[in-house]
Amino acid sequence: MCNFAPVFFCSRYRKMKIAALVSGGVDSSATIPLLKEKGYDPHIFYIKIGMEDQSAFMDCPSEEDIEITTWIAKKYNCRFDIVDLQKEYWSTVVKYTIETVKKGLTPNPDIMCNLLIKFGAFNDKHGHLFDKIATGHYAQNYETNEGVFLETAKDKVKDQTYFLGQITHSQLQKTMFPIGDIEKSKVREIANNMKLPSAGRPDSQGICFLGKINYNDFIRNQVGELPGEIRELESGKLLGEHKGFWFHTIGQRRGLKLSGGPWFVVKKDTDSNIIYASKGYDPVSRYRDNIKIGDIHFLNKNHDYSSLKEIKFKIRHQPEFNTGKLQFSKNRNQIIADNKISGIAPGQFAVIYDTKEQTCIGSAVISEDQD
Repeated sequence: MCNFAPVFFCSRYRKMKIAALVSGGVDSSATIPLLKEKGYDPHIFYIKIGMEDQSAFMDCPSEEDIEITTWIAKKYNCRFDIVDLQKEYWSTVVKYTIETVKKGLTPNPDIMCNLLIKFGAFNDKHGHLFDKIATGHYAQNYETNEGVFLETAKDKVKDQTYFLGQITHSQLQKTMFPIGDIEKSKVREIANNMKLPSAGRPDSQGICFLGKINYNDFIRNQVGELPGEIRELESGKLLGEHKGFWFHTIGQRRGLKLSGGPWFVVKKDTDSNIIYASKGYDPVSRYRDNIKIGDIHFLNKNHDYSSLKEIKFKIRHQPEFNTGKLQFSKNRNQIIADNKISGIAPGQFAVIYDTKEQTCIGSAVISEDQD
């Protein structure tokens, strides 16, 4: 007991050591004044992951981001360090992306970046010295006697728990989301009031390591081209030619360059290098209500989910939740959606929530075999 000890000798009053990951964008930038208002003294880190030493990444500069982050560190009198994780990023996230598209599947590098880099490699190198790792994600967490749970953000439109569905429970325990309980408009207001240089920046789009590089150009540089046929699903009629099945994902509309459309990618035969498309503004072949998934990664393994059945879920990052049921079996797990949905892309992640849309329960990879 330390009831009579001076406050500065009592470990439970020790101020938490916070590592704040700031990219230069408005969301992560706004975390710093919020942390300072709460009495924390965050150590700011900028993670360098853009592959600037690779010829394909010459248009991916980080100078502006570093300049903004340096300005923020000086304004709030925070320690600041640049952490170079380019090699780690290339050997994990980029490797995963390339291997996934080679199989004809749809990768999600941003989900893997959180698991392997922001809360993985960074923690191994620097984060282990801190109590918490603060990020600009729109997410929250809460704690019970079973440990920490991942909670959806107050701003449901901006909620980013989908991208956190694969992190481990030990990683989740170290998370801190300073903007998770406020709306995006309030984040912009904070940034403007603090005269942050990133206040007017648009929200980041696309895959985090590519910068200005087009995704298809990156894939072409890494994997090359493999011309093949595009055929109509219903009739088998030859419609045209593609340059490689890895440039296309299920549900895709743009990029097929077929006349008389719109046409949607509805199936890929990677063994025969054939893409199947359906015509119409809303073809029935795009929709299905059963989603076969791999083993479910539960964010909090201390909680018993063996009887879990009714769920909400997402198969992509979007504001809306789908409703459905989980079915477990020895041979195959699947989600049965209450309403048929489109764009079920093998390789992507199905992220699972409770029916109240409060707790992000976990995630699973959508299986290759959806027939």
